[in-house]
Amino acid sequence: MNLEVREHEIYTAQETLSLLKISKSTFLRLIKKGVLSAYKVGGQYRILGREILALFNPKVQAGAIKAFQKVRNGVKKKLEMVE
Repeated sequence: MNLEVREHEIYTAQETLSLLKISKSTFLRLIKKGVLSAYKVGGQYRILGREILALFNPKVQAGAIKAFQKVRNGVKKKLEMVE
């Protein structure tokens, strides 16, 4: 498989999963959180290469870390309430 991502190429969900080495649930979560922009065409996701490349932008990474920390802190609070 060619691991080069071309900015103007259009990728399917499966190709994106393979390129990023992520699960389908992670893929859907990235879309839901707005970290990855995808478009539905005929009920199937299509992703522009530049959207995949943008994931490696430091600003996007900082946003992803911030979102992860927010979720983690929410889980911690819920666990503390149970104790």
